[in-house]
Amino acid sequence: MTLERPEQYRFHNGTKALLPFAPEEYDDRIAGLRDIMELHGLDAVVLTSMHNVAYYSGFLYCSFGRPYACVVTATECVTISAGIDAGQPWRRSHGDNITYTDWKRDNMWRAVASVTGTGKAIGCEADHLTLERSEKLNAFLAPKRGMDIAPATMAQRMMKSPAEIALIKHGANVADVGGYAIREAVREGVTELEVSIAGRDAMEREIAKRFPDAEYRDTWVWFQSGINTDGAHNPVTNRKLKRGDILSLNCFPMISGYYTALERTMFVGEVDPASLQIWQANIAAHEFGMKLLRAGSSCSAITAEINDFLAERQLLQYRTFGYGHSFGVLSHFYGREAGLELREDIDTVLEPGMVISMEPMLTIPEGQPGAGGYREHDIFVVTEDGPEDITHYPYGPEFNVVG
Repeated sequence: MTLERPEQYRFHNGTKALLPFAPEEYDDRIAGLRDIMELHGLDAVVLTSMHNVAYYSGFLYCSFGRPYACVVTATECVTISAGIDAGQPWRRSHGDNITYTDWKRDNMWRAVASVTGTGKAIGCEADHLTLERSEKLNAFLAPKRGMDIAPATMAQRMMKSPAEIALIKHGANVADVGGYAIREAVREGVTELEVSIAGRDAMEREIAKRFPDAEYRDTWVWFQSGINTDGAHNPVTNRKLKRGDILSLNCFPMISGYYTALERTMFVGEVDPASLQIWQANIAAHEFGMKLLRAGSSCSAITAEINDFLAERQLLQYRTFGYGHSFGVLSHFYGREAGLELREDIDTVLEPGMVISMEPMLTIPEGQPGAGGYREHDIFVVTEDGPEDITHYPYGPEFNVVG
């Protein structure tokens, strides 16, 4: 007897899970996307990035080498997932879900085409489709016209709803919890890894307290010491802390795909005069920049003012990247809202409802007085009345010379 192997099927196993947001929140997001579709005459949008699939459906996929999608038409919102995940994608999706099988190559694209039809006007994420996947989209959907929908979806994601802002505030609070756990763990002889574990465990437990019905994944800590502080994204090592070491505390709680952060400069036991001078200068830039995060100001103009501030102090040459960025559905391994970053080449104007960080960093090369990386980081909600700081863990030498 030959077993019939389908290309796709619906495996609606169990009951729908409680998602990070109410159904009305997802309905509003999808309605916003349909407005974009109508504006550009699109019949369907095929979303393939983790951040957009999660934003519009609630489902945060785990790719593991397989493609995933969320297809939105004028009447449907359907996630497309691999059979290996069984019923979990349906339980975690706001709308419908189709499971594709591994029995035949490219069944994912056949499942997508079953929703979009062929010969239609299709929106896709050009910044996420590889050349191979772009060719498959064209082959299986045969669109009469295509459009890059990524910039429009990014613009939609940059404007946070009250529900999103509430979740982001929880994330900032959780990051503070991780910061205090790290502060308690710092002492001479302990390793970067041991300290990072303390911060991560504290944050995961706090997330579970606040969101008992969530899935837990991807929360992490980068805790760097000595020369390892020179880069903002340097991974954790097994280096042991020494008295007088510069430290970089970086807590990143992830709540249902929503990223927040706490970043602080610290020292073990004592701070030498040269390091203290650089640290205080970076704090001054941080405090100067925080006041600039007002509605109506552009990212490039804010950047120019902080550049001038550091240049006057002969420190601009030690800046290594932009001064802040948006927050929302993003992570270190997928997605960001690049249109809302404090850089010279970004002219986006801040509006109420946006969420953005202020995080100047100075890196002094090894061998110079005060060597190391200095960074302070606070998250702000842009409001009509000015920037609201939702980060509460203290910064500066009075609190962060520890151990």
